[in-house]
Amino acid sequence: MAAGAASWSFTEDDFGAITQSLQRFLHDANARCALLVDRTGQLVATVGEQPTFDPTAFATLTAADFSANDQLARLIGETDFNSLFHQGEKESMYLADVARRVILVVLFDNRTTLGLVRLKMKQVVEELTKLFEQVFARGQGGQAQSPGILAGADDEIDKLFQ
Repeated sequence: MAAGAASWSFTEDDFGAITQSLQRFLHDANARCALLVDRTGQLVATVGEQPTFDPTAFATLTAADFSANDQLARLIGETDFNSLFHQGEKESMYLADVARRVILVVLFDNRTTLGLVRLKMKQVVEELTKLFEQVFARGQGGQAQSPGILAGADDEIDKLFQ
């Protein structure tokens, strides 16, 4: 499914499951913060330590970074890169694709290792992919019903003006 091709939303239970999964991941990986960003650059969730930067601007840049790297992957013959790693002197970030529609960004420092983050990231990405696929499936079901409801409303409005 193309990124941003359909609207979707999650319930309070979905958000609770996503948050719980990310909190467990942060604890197990000893990472500082996890942000979920959709492929259009919208911030979906932030778990862990609150960032000291503007998370909305960060989300937009994250989506652009992931999109640019998808294009780079195609240039070298890959369909995409499903994860990215950026290392700094004190802070690093690891990004991973979730269900082809959401990007998980993990911020970590020298309290942990890239190996541990990557190991735990694989598990949380699998969990989140299942959760988001359920959310997206509901969104598709809701969209299939919407035109029928709206068509009925259009008919009622037409009757008012006849």
